[in-house]
Amino acid sequence: MSLTGLFLMFFLIVHLVGNLQLLSDDGGESFNTYAYFMTHNPLIKTISYSLYAFILIHAIQGILLWRQNRAARGEVKYAVHHTRAAERPSRNMAWLGIVIFVFLAIHMYQFWWQMKMGVLPPVTVEAYDDPVQNLYAPVAAAFKSLYYVLFYVVCMSVIALHLWHGFWSSFQTLGINHPRYTPLIKGIGYLYAIGIPIGFAMIPVIFYFFR
Repeated sequence: MSLTGLFLMFFLIVHLVGNLQLLSDDGGESFNTYAYFMTHNPLIKTISYSLYAFILIHAIQGILLWRQNRAARGEVKYAVHHTRAAERPSRNMAWLGIVIFVFLAIHMYQFWWQMKMGVLPPVTVEAYDDPVQNLYAPVAAAFKSLYYVLFYVVCMSVIALHLWHGFWSSFQTLGINHPRYTPLIKGIGYLYAIGIPIGFAMIPVIFYFFR
């Protein structure tokens, strides 16, 4: 669970760098060039298949752990139940993960599946001699919809909550836990949990209001 989570968190950085190409004022050429490279480079394609597998493994393992924890607690209900604020993120990780998985399914159907099916219109970019698929077009269209922008921003908020607990707990689970450097790991994790989702969320917001 921790290893797949750390891999996915590293992927989010790479994905955000690619998505920031959407903000280039070149009619989508930078983003289409990036998308073509990511889908045709043999090494990147191999890593992508690993990514799909890790998403499924992470989701399935998360559900299994959630069910095991519920079974371990049993069905005993208490008259008064106190939950510390620090425990709430961990208790909600499964539900947050389910929301994220649904978002990923919709996200991949809208963009990745269309590209894989070859239904996107061709466009010429300077980096390649042959035309490439215009992935920029459906992304730009989606980001001009207020409903999709709101949906996207809300999902980024959910991802932020998931990362807030998941980052440092991954290191803790792997045994990388020491009073000297655990506060640093937590600090980096909190910056990551806020910065990465904000980076993703600002792209559709900028598109909707300024493009």
